[in-house]
Formats: sequence, C-alpha cells, structure tokens
Amino acid sequence: MADAPAPEQTATPDQPANRSAPALRDIKQVSDGWIKKYELTYTMPDGSPYTYEAVSRKGLDAYRKELERAGTGTQQADAICIVPRTADDELVLIREFRYPLNSWCIAFPAGLIEEGEDLRECLERELYEETGYGFHLIDGKPKFHPLPQSGYSSTGLSEESVQVVFAFVKKEREPKPEPSEFIEVFTLPIADVPSFLEHNTTPIGTRCQLILESFARDARNELQRCR
Repeated sequence: MADAPAPEQTATPDQPANRSAPALRDIKQVSDGWIKKYELTYTMPDGSPYTYEAVSRKGLDAYRKELERAGTGTQQADAICIVPRTADDELVLIREFRYPLNSWCIAFPAGLIEEGEDLRECLERELYEETGYGFHLIDGKPKFHPLPQSGYSSTGLSEESVQVVFAFVKKEREPKPEPSEFIEVFTLPIADVPSFLEHNTTPIGTRCQLILESFARDARNELQRCR
C-alpha cells in the first residue's frame, strides 16, 4: 500500500507554510561610512551557498545582533515617522530635499531615534526640529498612538525599521532643521487628501503615500454618506 501523502501545509497570519528557509552563515563588511555595505552568506535549503548584498547604518557587531534577533519579537525601531494631526483636522506634512533622489519629496516628519531616547522624547524632538509643532495637550496630556510594531523601510536592501506614530499637535515655534536639511512645512486638510493624491506630481515616499490613502478613503466614505 502506498504511503498516504503528507498533509499540505497552509500559511497562517503569523506563520509561513514552508518553514524551510536559508540559514545565515557569515556576515562580511565590505565598506564603511555612515552607510555600510555587507555581504551576507547563506546556506540554502538544498545545501548550496548564496551571497546577498545589503546595507545598514549599524556597525558589524550591532548589525549581526539585529539579524540574529530578527523575527523573534524583540525588534527595536531605528527611526520614527510621525503623522501629525491638528485640532482643525489638518495633517502636517513636509517637502524635503532628498539627496538620493536629487529632488524634493513629500513625506511626514521623521528621523532616527538617538541613543538613550524613548519614543516620546524622539517624537517631541523631531516634531520641533522639522516642523515647529509640539503636542496638543488633551486633558493636560499629550495624545499620541504608535502602531503595534515598527515596519521595515526597504526589506530588499536594509534592516532599518521605522515606528509610525499618530499624534495630535499644535504650532508652537519655528522649525530648526539641520544645516543640511532643506524642509518646507505645509498643512493639508484631511478632506482635501483625495484631491492632493490625484494631482500631486512631487515625488512621495511610499509610507506617506499609503497613510494618506487611508485618510483619503475615510474622506471619500464621508462624502458618500453625505450624498
């Protein structure tokens, strides 16, 4: 009698169907600088070697630790992206000159989390530096909501992870960006987000684009209910 076929594995929201995966064997740093390039050597499920090129801001030891803990639930964000909203239902965005693009780019305020900073400290610092906005206190307390986990910026290139935080804000001062940062701050009424996405021609970050699209869908639904 023939053996019964093995039951087919199915994926679940938190687990892949196929548990076989390449195994990391070695990490070699091949260039230094603010951005570092690495060669990652893997053993494929069939036993063959495979080399992949990646980049990181981390040094070799920190990068190795990050890759070893990836997917273990101990992820730590490298940066934050702030989605600021005013009491007048406007979103605070920036146009920033991005050197890798050689162009202005539409984005939400964002920045690296400095060593020793907690999420609130980084949030407050980046808001002030890039926009001049601070927390809008509700019942005497700042109101902000981080997403449950940070997300990776470019999984085909780097391990950098970004924590998205929604915050209620108000204008308090003039922004103070770094000398190398060229940033223009503007506000966008949430009701105008669909039109903005339809007509904008300035390059836009994917994260910003998707968050704006979520607001646009809410605005479209609200208009539909009013008809």
